[in-house]
Amino acid sequence: MLKVKLKIDGKRFSIPVPYSVLNLASMIITSKLLNRLVNKAIKKNGSKFNFPEINRKDLKPLLQGLSKNSGVILVDTILKDGTEVIVKL
Repeated sequence: MLKVKLKIDGKRFSIPVPYSVLNLASMIITSKLLNRLVNKAIKKNGSKFNFPEINRKDLKPLLQGLSKNSGVILVDTILKDGTEVIVKL
C-alpha cells in the first residue's frame, strides 16, 4: 500500500492508496480514449506538444516492483513554509 502523509499548517493528513487503485489508474492512463482526449485538448489550446502513448505492458513491471519493495520512502520533503510531504511504500 502506498502511504502519502501531509503536514500542512500543523494539521496532519494520511492518505493510504492501495495497489489495486494504482493498477486501475494505470489502466485509465494507458487507455487510447484518454490519450485522444488529452491530445485533442492540447491541440485546441494551440500547443504543438503531443502527449505520448503509454503501453500498459511498460507500466506493469513498475507496479510489480513497487509492491515488492514495501517500506521504501520515495519522497520526503519539507518546504520553506513548513509543509511536509512523505510518500512511502
